[in-house]
Amino acid sequence: MEGVTGSNPVGSTNIMQYCSCDKIFMANKDNKLELDKIRHSAAHIMADAVKRLYPHVKLGIGPAVEDGFYYDFEGLKNFSEQDLEKLEKLMKEIVAENIPFVKEDVSKKEAIKLFEKNKEIYKIELINDLEGDTVTLYHHGKFTDLCKGPHVANTGDIKAFKLLKVAGAYWRGDEKNAQLVRIYGVAFAKQNDLEEHLNLLKEAELRDHRKIGKDLDLFSTMEEYGAGLVLWHPKGGRIRCAIEDFWRKEHMKNGYEVVFTPHMARLDMWKKSGHWDFYRENMYSPMVVDDVEYEIKPMNCPFHIQIYKTQLRSYREFPMRWAELGTVYRYERSGVLHGLMRVRGFTQDDAHIFLRAEQLNEEVDKVLDFSLYMLRSFGFNDFDIYLSTKPDKCVGTEEEWNLATDALKTALDKSGLNYEIDPGEGVFYGPKIDIKIKDSLKRSWQCTTIQVDFNLPNRYEMEYVGTDGARHKPIMIHRALLGSLERFMGVLVEHYAGDFPLWLAPVQVAVLTISENQASYASELKDKLHSEGIRVELDDRNEKLGLKIRESELSKIPYVIVIGAKEASENTVSVRTRSKGNLGSMKSDEFIDQILKEIKSKGGSVLSKKQ
Repeated sequence: MEGVTGSNPVGSTNIMQYCSCDKIFMANKDNKLELDKIRHSAAHIMADAVKRLYPHVKLGIGPAVEDGFYYDFEGLKNFSEQDLEKLEKLMKEIVAENIPFVKEDVSKKEAIKLFEKNKEIYKIELINDLEGDTVTLYHHGKFTDLCKGPHVANTGDIKAFKLLKVAGAYWRGDEKNAQLVRIYGVAFAKQNDLEEHLNLLKEAELRDHRKIGKDLDLFSTMEEYGAGLVLWHPKGGRIRCAIEDFWRKEHMKNGYEVVFTPHMARLDMWKKSGHWDFYRENMYSPMVVDDVEYEIKPMNCPFHIQIYKTQLRSYREFPMRWAELGTVYRYERSGVLHGLMRVRGFTQDDAHIFLRAEQLNEEVDKVLDFSLYMLRSFGFNDFDIYLSTKPDKCVGTEEEWNLATDALKTALDKSGLNYEIDPGEGVFYGPKIDIKIKDSLKRSWQCTTIQVDFNLPNRYEMEYVGTDGARHKPIMIHRALLGSLERFMGVLVEHYAGDFPLWLAPVQVAVLTISENQASYASELKDKLHSEGIRVELDDRNEKLGLKIRESELSKIPYVIVIGAKEASENTVSVRTRSKGNLGSMKSDEFIDQILKEIKSKGGSVLSKKQ
């Protein structure tokens, strides 16, 4: 399954876009285009300001990106975030000058001559890599940039912007190239929109999964011995087990079989699958075992095909649905690694479905319904959905592409969901549906991908015996529902700010004693809760009750039960929740029954304060 780890690495760029923005879809495309123009123009104004302050600096690229913009510079030695205020002040002065943006088409030769005069080596490199005899320049005042545009009419049209941070970025995203200084900013059409966004950034910082993961002791990454590789701590492991148990149960209910495959195979397999040709930059260097080259897997699909090919299949076996939580390894540049969100080793929620052409519509319907059910079960109900269609470079016949695209489109239409067509953005072997979930801060995260594949059944000469007794080629669907478990965990942490719903909480109940006299009853109660599958911790330390309660709240434990002399003598518990405070006293068996109902429902609390 390609494309489930997220967007392109920070620092990568398509030189055909010059410094224009990446394609980002929104419901109101006209509004988005206007915002892109604002952000792209703000990037030019920032570059102008930098050149005015530091004339020796060399320009890299400066695209608009979602919610903002950045620009890369060489020569900003010792530039830090403390310098942003001075730079922002000069940008405001350039805005106040209300200078018009002027477009000019010139020959490549003329453009190179212009940039050679200013020793803009990166612009010259971009020009030399472009096709055609002419390029487009944009001017405002004395500042000129290589750019396709579009831009706002005048610098004065930039009403609301803010510079945010400074980072490093390799030229064209390649660690072998020079490291540049990247300055990030945000820009909006209105000041209110900017302020709202800045408030969301503050909230996002508070919800940073890396900080919460450390505070709650959920996971860590091996910076010293393997950057981008995740260590799941016991409490994080409890959440992962809850996710995996639910995943397996629901897959089996939906007609999937669970399979397991190795972490590596001979390089020949990856050459035959096409990954070595099409995906090599994301794969690690082969290792030699007994004089034969082996490759750790970036995908699970070739292994599932090997299972398929262990015997001749019949049309009666279709559809065959095989699912795996398979750990894969993909090369990511060190500069783009980010907690759980961008890693080098991750466990993919993966499945492959083998079927006949006449089963495609029904099967896509089922996959889409299953995807939405799974995402909603974790509390996500707001989605951005895209249908990506045939790219220029592809395999398969026009008939196959039409069949697959129609099946995906029909399923989306039947669902009643809003979606957008993403023209030409399908993978080379077939069209796909992408579903991005929106978290509590309205940020989008790529999760579900449903892809139809004509390529691998051909490459691996997959066959089945049809109703006519002849050999036929199956269709293959690749699909991931949650994406990678690592990234999905990161999204969950930030979505809930670590305050997980009961069924996911690493510790669901904390048992606290008032004094050591209740230790025996509290221990028995802990064992009883544990035997029911409830994740419980006992705190029978000789500490003040207030301290124990505060620590439980900081650990974001949903339920706290307090055991004093009265509770021990009456076989009751005094119940507190993080959201509702003290709920009063109840029988221990009643509490356990209610907790189990809430866990099963995956919904809100079933307990309430006593009247």
